[in-house]
Amino acid sequence: MIKAVDLRKGRTILYEDELAVVHEARQVAKGNKRSYVQAKIKTLKKGTIFDVRYNVDDRIETPFVDSRDFEFLYRDGSDFVVMDLETFDQINVDGDLMGDAAKWLRPNLKVSCQVYDGSVIQVDLPHTVDLEVTEAPPVVKGATATNQLKDVVLETGAKVRVPPFIETGERIIVDTRTGDYMERAK
Repeated sequence: MIKAVDLRKGRTILYEDELAVVHEARQVAKGNKRSYVQAKIKTLKKGTIFDVRYNVDDRIETPFVDSRDFEFLYRDGSDFVVMDLETFDQINVDGDLMGDAAKWLRPNLKVSCQVYDGSVIQVDLPHTVDLEVTEAPPVVKGATATNQLKDVVLETGAKVRVPPFIETGERIIVDTRTGDYMERAK
């Protein structure tokens, strides 16, 4: 059990006897009225999003969620196959659960998974990934002086805006939270 004031984005809670993930949580204080916590949560089973208001002292039940390291292996239709690094068990993860993270996944990438009752309920990518550029338009003369960005396609199929000096075959580091180019890989 945690207090409502301790809710944070990404936290798994029980809401009406269903597992839910907190997408947003903020404390609101209006004048001389009692402050409260306004949260946006999404149930894992149905995917329904709720706006919920808690008093700051309300107690919220949190399930025991095991956080373990996995390795992404390959895509199987709409599912993603990950392997537990301790037991070497392979688990299929639903594509809906992966969401936008799918565009940064490359084989053998280490990910952190939240496991509840033997099934993966959340996948957390590292903050940065090292990916190869597979398609890049040629450098336009004078573009480096004006600092114009160009779109490139990465090995995972994702598109990223990069500086003009990046060419096909180079490896770059991308921030998975924002999708922004950070630097060339060393």
